[in-house]
Amino acid sequence: MLVRDAMSSVVLTIGPTHTLRQAARLMSARRVGAAVVLDTDHCGIGILTERDILNSLGAGQSPDTETACSHTTNAVVFAAPAWTLEEAAAAMSTGGFRHLIVLDEREPVGIVSVRDIIRCWAPARREAAVLAGA
Repeated sequence: MLVRDAMSSVVLTIGPTHTLRQAARLMSARRVGAAVVLDTDHCGIGILTERDILNSLGAGQSPDTETACSHTTNAVVFAAPAWTLEEAAAAMSTGGFRHLIVLDEREPVGIVSVRDIIRCWAPARREAAVLAGA
């Protein structure tokens, strides 16, 4: 199975000046754990995750004054739609993160998460177990 089969193609994108509270509200409303941060003037494409917001709050910073650009990960590992889920899982495991932005010709076309991969693998493994028991 490929990343294109598992990824979410509806991507939450925010700007670098969104506050962490605004980002959290949007992420919560969409029930996603990450937002793509588009900063065409400086850093390009980055990612803001729920963990980034949590770390800021844990450090006592204000979600109303802290902006996405201050907490965005810009050293992002990108996936291609044609990657296998095994390749995506290996990249996540090696990098210690749970989301990959999927790029197609330099444009973000989706996000694949650990949850997406598990959602795809679980039925296949159940089916294989049933066939093995037959």
